[in-house]
Amino acid sequence: MPRYVDPEERVRDIVMASLQALSEGGLAELTLRKIAQRMGGSITLITHYFANREALLDAVLEYVLADADAILDDLEQIADPRERLRVALEWFLPDSEEALTQERARVALLTHQGAEPVIGRHLRRMEPAMRAVLVRAVEELVPADELDGTVDMVRVWVSGIALSVVEHPEIWTPERQLAALGRFLKVLSYVELPAG
Repeated sequence: MPRYVDPEERVRDIVMASLQALSEGGLAELTLRKIAQRMGGSITLITHYFANREALLDAVLEYVLADADAILDDLEQIADPRERLRVALEWFLPDSEEALTQERARVALLTHQGAEPVIGRHLRRMEPAMRAVLVRAVEELVPADELDGTVDMVRVWVSGIALSVVEHPEIWTPERQLAALGRFLKVLSYVELPAG
Protein backbone atom coordinates (compact mmCIF):
# COMPACT_ATOMS: atom_id res chain seq x y z
CA MET A 1 0.00 0.00 0.00
CA PRO A 2 1.45 3.40 -0.99
CA ARG A 3 2.38 5.78 1.80
CA TYR A 4 0.03 8.78 2.18
CA VAL A 5 1.65 12.13 1.40
CA ASP A 6 -0.08 15.33 2.44
CA PRO A 7 -0.47 17.26 -0.86
CA GLU A 8 -0.03 20.67 0.79
CA GLU A 9 3.14 19.52 2.51
CA ARG A 10 4.47 18.05 -0.74
CA VAL A 11 3.77 21.27 -2.64
CA ARG A 12 5.54 23.27 0.07
CA ASP A 13 8.53 20.90 -0.11
CA ILE A 14 8.67 21.34 -3.89
CA VAL A 15 8.44 25.12 -3.57
CA MET A 16 11.23 25.16 -0.97
CA ALA A 17 13.44 22.94 -3.15
CA SER A 18 12.73 25.29 -6.07
CA LEU A 19 13.67 28.36 -4.04
CA GLN A 20 16.89 26.64 -3.02
CA ALA A 21 17.65 25.76 -6.65
CA LEU A 22 17.01 29.33 -7.78
CA SER A 23 19.16 30.74 -5.01
CA GLU A 24 22.07 28.45 -5.84
CA GLY A 25 22.04 28.42 -9.63
CA GLY A 26 19.44 30.79 -10.97
CA LEU A 27 16.72 29.98 -13.46
CA ALA A 28 18.85 27.32 -15.20
CA GLU A 29 18.46 25.15 -12.09
CA LEU A 30 14.67 25.43 -12.10
CA THR A 31 13.64 22.49 -14.25
CA LEU A 32 11.15 19.86 -13.21
CA ARG A 33 13.79 17.17 -13.60
CA LYS A 34 16.40 18.98 -11.51
CA ILE A 35 13.92 19.72 -8.73
CA ALA A 36 12.85 16.05 -8.70
CA GLN A 37 16.51 15.02 -8.46
CA ARG A 38 17.02 17.41 -5.54
CA MET A 39 14.10 15.76 -3.80
CA GLY A 40 15.35 12.27 -4.53
CA GLY A 41 12.51 11.23 -6.81
CA SER A 42 11.44 10.94 -10.40
CA ILE A 43 10.02 13.77 -12.47
CA THR A 44 6.50 12.51 -11.72
CA LEU A 45 7.07 13.65 -8.15
CA ILE A 46 6.86 17.19 -9.54
CA THR A 47 4.51 16.75 -12.53
CA HIS A 48 1.87 15.27 -10.25
CA TYR A 49 1.54 18.78 -8.76
CA PHE A 50 2.95 21.07 -11.47
CA ALA A 51 2.35 20.53 -15.18
CA ASN A 52 5.32 22.61 -16.30
CA ARG A 53 8.03 25.00 -15.18
CA GLU A 54 5.76 28.04 -15.49
CA ALA A 55 3.29 26.50 -13.02
CA LEU A 56 6.14 25.69 -10.65
CA LEU A 57 7.56 29.19 -10.94
CA ASP A 58 4.10 30.62 -10.36
CA ALA A 59 3.80 28.63 -7.12
CA VAL A 60 7.23 29.79 -5.96
CA LEU A 61 6.35 33.42 -6.53
CA GLU A 62 2.91 33.05 -4.94
CA TYR A 63 4.64 31.63 -1.85
CA VAL A 64 6.76 34.76 -1.55
CA LEU A 65 3.75 37.04 -2.03
CA ALA A 66 1.78 35.12 0.60
CA ASP A 67 4.56 35.94 3.06
CA ALA A 68 3.89 39.66 2.48
CA ASP A 69 0.18 39.14 3.17
CA ALA A 70 1.04 37.33 6.40
CA ILE A 71 3.25 40.13 7.72
CA LEU A 72 0.52 42.67 6.96
CA ASP A 73 -1.86 40.62 9.12
CA ASP A 74 0.77 40.49 11.87
CA LEU A 75 1.31 44.25 11.72
CA GLU A 76 -2.40 44.86 12.23
CA GLN A 77 -2.09 43.23 15.66
CA ILE A 78 0.60 45.67 16.85
CA ALA A 79 -0.80 48.83 18.44
CA ASP A 80 2.45 50.73 19.01
CA PRO A 81 3.51 52.42 15.74
CA ARG A 82 7.23 52.28 16.53
CA GLU A 83 7.08 48.59 17.38
CA ARG A 84 5.11 48.01 14.17
CA LEU A 85 7.90 49.74 12.23
CA ARG A 86 10.58 47.62 13.94
CA VAL A 87 8.73 44.37 13.23
CA ALA A 88 8.12 45.33 9.60
CA LEU A 89 11.74 46.26 8.96
CA GLU A 90 13.01 43.16 10.73
CA TRP A 91 10.78 41.08 8.44
CA PHE A 92 12.69 42.44 5.44
CA LEU A 93 16.06 41.29 6.80
CA PRO A 94 17.43 38.10 5.24
CA ASP A 95 18.63 37.05 8.69
CA SER A 96 17.76 33.37 8.49
CA GLU A 97 18.76 30.69 6.00
CA GLU A 98 15.23 30.58 4.55
CA ALA A 99 15.02 34.37 4.21
CA LEU A 100 18.45 34.50 2.57
CA THR A 101 17.43 31.73 0.16
CA GLN A 102 14.31 33.70 -0.80
CA GLU A 103 16.31 36.87 -1.32
CA ARG A 104 18.92 35.11 -3.46
CA ALA A 105 16.14 33.53 -5.53
CA ARG A 106 14.47 36.92 -6.01
CA VAL A 107 17.73 38.50 -7.16
CA ALA A 108 18.33 35.57 -9.55
CA LEU A 109 14.88 36.04 -11.07
CA LEU A 110 15.28 39.77 -11.66
CA THR A 111 17.50 39.19 -14.66
CA HIS A 112 14.91 36.94 -16.33
CA GLN A 113 11.77 39.03 -16.04
CA GLY A 114 11.71 39.79 -19.76
CA ALA A 115 12.32 36.18 -20.80
CA GLU A 116 9.68 34.55 -18.61
CA PRO A 117 6.30 36.37 -18.54
CA VAL A 118 5.31 34.77 -15.22
CA ILE A 119 8.35 36.37 -13.57
CA GLY A 120 7.50 39.82 -14.88
CA ARG A 121 3.88 39.46 -13.75
CA HIS A 122 4.91 38.53 -10.23
CA LEU A 123 7.63 41.13 -9.93
CA ARG A 124 5.07 43.78 -10.92
CA ARG A 125 2.93 42.51 -8.03
CA MET A 126 5.86 42.23 -5.63
CA GLU A 127 6.78 45.90 -5.41
CA PRO A 128 3.27 47.09 -4.43
CA ALA A 129 3.11 44.27 -1.86
CA MET A 130 6.44 45.34 -0.32
CA ARG A 131 5.36 48.97 -0.34
CA ALA A 132 2.07 48.06 1.35
CA VAL A 133 4.04 46.56 4.24
CA LEU A 134 6.12 49.73 4.51
CA VAL A 135 3.09 52.01 4.27
CA ARG A 136 1.49 50.15 7.16
CA ALA A 137 4.76 50.37 9.08
CA VAL A 138 5.19 54.16 8.80
CA GLU A 139 1.76 55.63 8.11
CA GLU A 140 1.13 56.60 11.74
CA LEU A 141 4.63 58.01 12.18
CA VAL A 142 4.76 60.63 9.44
CA PRO A 143 2.43 63.30 8.08
CA ALA A 144 0.36 62.13 5.11
CA ASP A 145 2.22 64.43 2.71
CA GLU A 146 5.53 62.75 3.66
CA LEU A 147 4.29 59.16 3.47
CA ASP A 148 5.40 58.36 -0.09
CA GLY A 149 8.84 59.89 0.36
CA THR A 150 9.35 58.09 3.66
CA VAL A 151 8.29 54.78 2.13
CA ASP A 152 10.74 55.39 -0.73
CA MET A 153 13.58 56.02 1.73
CA VAL A 154 12.78 52.97 3.84
CA ARG A 155 12.34 50.79 0.74
CA VAL A 156 15.78 51.79 -0.48
CA TRP A 157 17.26 50.93 2.93
CA VAL A 158 15.68 47.46 3.10
CA SER A 159 16.59 46.73 -0.52
CA GLY A 160 20.15 47.86 0.11
CA ILE A 161 20.67 45.72 3.18
CA ALA A 162 19.07 42.71 1.49
CA LEU A 163 21.37 43.03 -1.52
CA SER A 164 24.39 43.53 0.76
CA VAL A 165 23.54 40.30 2.58
CA VAL A 166 23.16 38.41 -0.71
CA GLU A 167 26.53 39.73 -1.88
CA HIS A 168 28.40 39.22 1.40
CA PRO A 169 26.58 36.93 3.84
CA GLU A 170 29.83 36.32 5.72
CA ILE A 171 30.01 40.03 6.59
CA TRP A 172 26.31 40.69 7.08
CA THR A 173 25.59 38.22 9.85
CA PRO A 174 22.14 38.28 11.46
CA GLU A 175 23.66 40.16 14.41
CA ARG A 176 25.12 42.82 12.14
CA GLN A 177 21.83 43.16 10.28
CA LEU A 178 19.98 43.71 13.56
CA ALA A 179 22.59 46.23 14.68
CA ALA A 180 22.18 48.12 11.38
CA LEU A 181 18.42 48.01 11.86
CA GLY A 182 18.83 49.44 15.35
CA ARG A 183 20.89 52.33 13.99
CA PHE A 184 18.39 52.96 11.20
CA LEU A 185 15.51 52.99 13.69
CA LYS A 186 17.46 55.45 15.81
CA VAL A 187 17.75 57.76 12.81
CA LEU A 188 14.04 57.31 12.13
CA SER A 189 13.22 58.06 15.79
CA TYR A 190 13.69 61.71 14.96
CA VAL A 191 10.46 61.44 12.96
CA GLU A 192 7.77 63.17 14.96
CA LEU A 193 4.43 61.49 15.54
CA PRO A 194 1.60 63.56 14.04
CA ALA A 195 -0.51 65.48 16.55
CA GLY A 196 -3.89 64.16 17.38
